[in-house]
Amino acid sequence: MRDLADFLFEVGMLKKTPRSGFQFLGSGSESVAEHVLQTLYIGYVLCKMEPAVNELTVLRLCLVHDLPEARTGDMNYMNKKYVTVDEKKAIRELAEPLFFGGEIESALDEFNGRETRESLLARDADQLALILQLKECGDLGNKYSQEWIRFAVRRLATENARKLAESILDTDSANWWFKDKSDWWVNGNHEPTTE
Repeated sequence: MRDLADFLFEVGMLKKTPRSGFQFLGSGSESVAEHVLQTLYIGYVLCKMEPAVNELTVLRLCLVHDLPEARTGDMNYMNKKYVTVDEKKAIRELAEPLFFGGEIESALDEFNGRETRESLLARDADQLALILQLKECGDLGNKYSQEWIRFAVRRLATENARKLAESILDTDSANWWFKDKSDWWVNGNHEPTTE
């Protein structure tokens, strides 16, 4: 049980681990845990768009894809030019004490292998999470986000992910909550005013 408790504390480190690319973008921020949560939901949506895939596998891949970052930190593209991270060692050492550690290692191998449809969808979910963040930063005025988006879109492997990215880029990030332009924004309710 102590190994399980240790693992759960380690997973909690993802809440405290910042995604490091935002320092170069100049705006936006999120923890690795926040990124993983959004990636999970995107993976879920992509599975609904492709019901023939194994949904549990896609969600498992999304769930663990950045788990090693509890040990290694988040390495953005600039960091990776100069620093080599031993991700395999981190994976091996985090999985070793767990009775289900082999499942985590297999999932990370599958994610990194990019050979199964499920791994491609999970990787696309990872990129779409970035695209959503970048779109929001751009909508709030960051002029660099558009260039980053172009690279992220080029990393997408599946047609459904590309279609979803196109829709994301055509949608204002505030639309989901601000599309109702009724008097509610004046009166705080949907009742018409009598004035």
